[in-house]
Amino acid sequence: MTNTEIHVTPCAEPTTGSERKPDPCVVVIFGASGDLTKRKLLPALYHLEQGGLLPSEIAVVGVARRSLESSFAPDMQDGIIAGGGVDQAEAKLAPFVSKVSYFAMNFDDAGGYERLKDYLAEIDEKFGTKGNRLFYLATAPEYFSDIIKYLGENGMAKPEPCKPGQRATWVRTIVEKPFGHDLESARALNDEVNKVFSEDQVFRIDHYLGKETVQNILVFRFANSIFENVWNRNYIDHIEITAAEAIGIEGRGPFYEQAGLLRDVIQNHVMEVLSFIAMEPPVSFEASAVRAEKVKVWRAIQPIAPENTVRGQYGPANINGKDILGYRQEDRVNPESQTETYAALKLEIENWRWAGVPFYIRAGKRMTKRITEVTIMFKQPPLRLFKNKEGKSDHIEPNFISMRIQPDDGITLRFGAKVPGPSMDIAAVDMDFSYADAFGPSSNNGYERLLLDAMLGDATLFAHRDGVEATWSLITPILENWAKNPMKDFPNYAAGTWGPDASDALLRKDGRKWRKL
Repeated sequence: MTNTEIHVTPCAEPTTGSERKPDPCVVVIFGASGDLTKRKLLPALYHLEQGGLLPSEIAVVGVARRSLESSFAPDMQDGIIAGGGVDQAEAKLAPFVSKVSYFAMNFDDAGGYERLKDYLAEIDEKFGTKGNRLFYLATAPEYFSDIIKYLGENGMAKPEPCKPGQRATWVRTIVEKPFGHDLESARALNDEVNKVFSEDQVFRIDHYLGKETVQNILVFRFANSIFENVWNRNYIDHIEITAAEAIGIEGRGPFYEQAGLLRDVIQNHVMEVLSFIAMEPPVSFEASAVRAEKVKVWRAIQPIAPENTVRGQYGPANINGKDILGYRQEDRVNPESQTETYAALKLEIENWRWAGVPFYIRAGKRMTKRITEVTIMFKQPPLRLFKNKEGKSDHIEPNFISMRIQPDDGITLRFGAKVPGPSMDIAAVDMDFSYADAFGPSSNNGYERLLLDAMLGDATLFAHRDGVEATWSLITPILENWAKNPMKDFPNYAAGTWGPDASDALLRKDGRKWRKL
């Protein structure tokens, strides 16, 4: 009897982020009847396809409770047109829209998931999507648990075993914020998710990280030695992060009553931006390396004392002849609400790079204008040689770097220059970089990059459970303290202003002030 050698060709690995073009797949959007799908997700997928970044074998299935089978695709087509200056010629849109379909089911209906599984198998046959799945949870958070549980129970959370010689299939899920409402609920949600999906299958999305200027923070720091060498406590006096919106809550009264500004903006968006500003250089730009450095930053932030927190709520005002409602007058808001629409914090990072450098962050609704910006304020020179006629040198402005995330994406470097003339007068001047001027206008809404990365399995710009829990561990004590100590002076800032007086006092007690924006 002779031995017979059996040669087994292993499964090929799925596409990785380095290849930058995903495998065939079905994008399944739960909560597809909502505004996010129409305004952001479908336009983003369309732009990716038009840019040649998606495989031809792709399909989109919207899942929601209402019966929209006949109207869903045309409605999404309207959203694509409205979401980024797309040519309205139906012939141009038709190939993409033909890959969009709708499946009606209740999220708590176990039988619905069995039918969905069969439907996705039909989609695989029709479009050649080969069993790869990207589930996008764009629903209200109360539906997350049911969706995750039933995907697991119906065998849709794990990839099908591959046949020898074929590329391995994959299943991934994107979870929209909020990831819990405090530390305890975030841990519970993470545990529920990880019972069904492994951590490398989970992509917790924050659309801020899809913005070019946020990603450019890392390039600005680590690709340019002239900046990184002074990016520390020896040269930087303090750092300011502002995330201001001119609009109010836009009819989202019930949501905002449950969330508030601290949960809605600072726990996620602002903390992510802060981590990019403060992190150490990663050993590589692989997801695990970048995420590890971000978590180190959050864990190095000292517990935030109550006196280093400010909360505000906007009141009514007349802006440019138009009467603006105060928060408590908004639809479906408690007339005695204690919900904050503004928050400012002073943070201290206790590590070698940042010890002694305060980080001041603020965010709010109904502020003077819409702007998200990071300001790196540098120390004055140790010897001020240039004095004015009175013999003083305090007229010279400090250098700063301003990184504008929205709306006018770009970077400004301010420094002093001699004013032409016989005397040694100094004026502040700016060197300005604009994304639009340098690279042309972009229709990127922040979701294109994130959707593409999720299809590629690149989690660099997504939150890991460790990071989510680290930021909640900082924010939860503030929320608990505020709940125990209601504000007696709400509303404490008028709509159309830069927030409550206490926000200015937060910096003034340190001898500083917010940069004028």
